[in-house]
Amino acid sequence: RLQVADIFFGKFMGPVAIQPQDPQHIPSQVFEAVLNLAVELASQGREGKPVGTIFVVGDHEKVLQFSRQTIFNPFHGYPEEERNILNPQLRETLKEFSALDGAFVIREDGVVLCAGRYLNVALAPNVDLPQGLGSRHAAAAGITSVSEAVAIVISESTGDVRVFKNGVIFLEIEKPPR
Repeated sequence: RLQVADIFFGKFMGPVAIQPQDPQHIPSQVFEAVLNLAVELASQGREGKPVGTIFVVGDHEKVLQFSRQTIFNPFHGYPEEERNILNPQLRETLKEFSALDGAFVIREDGVVLCAGRYLNVALAPNVDLPQGLGSRHAAAAGITSVSEAVAIVISESTGDVRVFKNGVIFLEIEKPPR
């Protein structure tokens, strides 16, 4: 299990850190749950196949404003306690839905609002994305540049996990060996 929340939550990362007084503060247990799920998916894939997806956490109102649903929302109509990332029974469901095109949108308190969400944000001209990263990474950089959200991206091609805040990558985890 990763223990990166202390680095992420205000003690070290300077201007990209989320400070406790930040109105969009994401509890460390929510961030850790999403990051651990992403690392697990990156490492294991799904049914032997590599997985690529985006988890967007926080500032859900703005994220929803800058995105659109591409499929019927598989989380619509379920009670919030059943859709919370902290609910261990939800892990397998999230792994299954990771095969869907589009992003997961997760509220600050860990409630998964939707999956299959198209992030409709162009990459700002001042955002410099490293070469070789595709549209999934560009979407993560774009949505975090116009919102207070954090985006966690799994690269389908490499299995690396990258965390975006304010339009930039500030944490990168190479795919762990099997």
